[in-house]
Amino acid sequence: MKSSSRIVFALATSLALTACGGKDFSDLDAFMEEKLARPGGIIPPIPTFKAYEAFGYSATTLRSPFERPIEVRQIAQLQAVSAIKPDENRAKEFLEQFTFDSLRMVGTLERDGTDWVLIRDPQGGVHRVTAGNYLGRHHGKIVETTETYVAVVEIVSDGSEDGWVERPRTIKLSGI
Repeated sequence: MKSSSRIVFALATSLALTACGGKDFSDLDAFMEEKLARPGGIIPPIPTFKAYEAFGYSATTLRSPFERPIEVRQIAQLQAVSAIKPDENRAKEFLEQFTFDSLRMVGTLERDGTDWVLIRDPQGGVHRVTAGNYLGRHHGKIVETTETYVAVVEIVSDGSEDGWVERPRTIKLSGI
């Protein structure tokens, strides 16, 4: 039974395929002759390549435009402290490669009589720091640690040629 239905199907398929085959392509030939008789279009030239001009960013020591500006009252108060300047010869600590706002305080611990603060960097690493350590890109020195926050004093440019001011900032414990 199955073999006879296969034979019938094969015959029907071959009959349908032979019905599609014809040798009259006159309409296709006429269409192609019409298209080839038209004049060719003009291809526009390739546009000239403009060379990339590199830009040298020279404002790396200035305040980031994405950070809040220092209030004038704070500047006047902080400029009373003379000769503020970051120590460029000091070896950079690991957390100084991250922006201040990307660092999170995640806890505290006490070991051998020293209070430590746990800071999470943007890559997920957790680091132990205490007063005297540095973090953030603006020479931020930790001046106080508590169970709920870390007090940091950054040294930032005041916008003048060689003027620097101290800016107090804090990192609060995450979740508070």
